[in-house]
Amino acid sequence: MMSLFICTACGTQYPESAEPPAQCAICEEERQYVPPGGQTWTTLAVLARSHFNSYRTYESGVLGVGTQPPFAIGQRALLLQTTGGNVLWDCIALIDPATVAVINGLGGLTAIAISHPHFYTTMVEWAHAFACPIYLHAADRAWIMRPDPAIKLWQGDSLRLWDGVTLVRCGGHFEGGTVLHWAEGANGRGVVCAGDILTVTTDRKWLSFMRSYPNFIPLSKAAVEHIGAALEPFSFETIYGHYFDRVILTNGKDVLRRSIERYVAAIEGRRGY
Repeated sequence: MMSLFICTACGTQYPESAEPPAQCAICEEERQYVPPGGQTWTTLAVLARSHFNSYRTYESGVLGVGTQPPFAIGQRALLLQTTGGNVLWDCIALIDPATVAVINGLGGLTAIAISHPHFYTTMVEWAHAFACPIYLHAADRAWIMRPDPAIKLWQGDSLRLWDGVTLVRCGGHFEGGTVLHWAEGANGRGVVCAGDILTVTTDRKWLSFMRSYPNFIPLSKAAVEHIGAALEPFSFETIYGHYFDRVILTNGKDVLRRSIERYVAAIEGRRGY
């Protein structure tokens, strides 16, 4: 019997096969990890027996979607209801009939866009369910484990999906690391959906930046300053991180600037560390 196996450590779905893959390429790479108990696998049908998706409204037009209990990396996705159409930002592994019904009730999806390969998960299942394209940066094409015609690779420093919705390549965590800027968000003051390309810290007052979060590999000064330069042309008030509670509501652009200054000072030894 053929199945579409899903890695339980990162949530990545692989092409149909009779047996689980020998290893998960995402988890074997230094930015992720194989759990101490070894690599294990599941399927959407099995996952749906023990998990369900929950929802949180942050502001008008911004709905968080995340799996309970947390699965794999534990991130939540964001549904943005923009004037040009609905976009799913980042992706979670579990998609079930209830999730499809909720999102269709809100107008379905015009597009899916994902920050980096750790959140690719079951993106093809989502694209098929809503008959929409997936936008990924071409620099990360090697990490696509389940190719599909729905995947649209883009290149360069930015991609305008439609008026007021722009994908911005920041790099850093991954070469193609991307954030989404929504000009209409935060009552017209602008929103950045950051995944963990910009990581909202636990105190929700700062951002930080890493090549590998589980393995504690920092980014260079040049990589972090490039993130700031990439976002300099955009105005934004709110930053949505990759967990339900990781949100910076106000002064987002100033928080980014101050966070870069603090990070660079720390790695250069100018903060007494």
